[in-house]
Amino acid sequence: MRLDKFLKVSRLIKRRTLAKEIADQGRIIINGKPAKASSTLTIGDEVVIQFGQKLVTIQVNELRETIKKDEAASLYTVIKEEKLNR
Repeated sequence: MRLDKFLKVSRLIKRRTLAKEIADQGRIIINGKPAKASSTLTIGDEVVIQFGQKLVTIQVNELRETIKKDEAASLYTVIKEEKLNR
């Protein structure tokens, strides 16, 4: 599944276009490598996303095309969250 679609379906990022912009800015890393919006995700991938002054590391548990809002968090596990000091 494409990275931008996963971020939207999992509700980590509200809109697919916003997910694309963040990826284009180099703020998303998959398994230690910078990711594009079109990067393909697989189950078990580790994704690091920079939200402003916060880094969130998640692990992909499941890939689904659609999911209910209250079940969206089951698609991933948050490994760690850390604040960036700038």
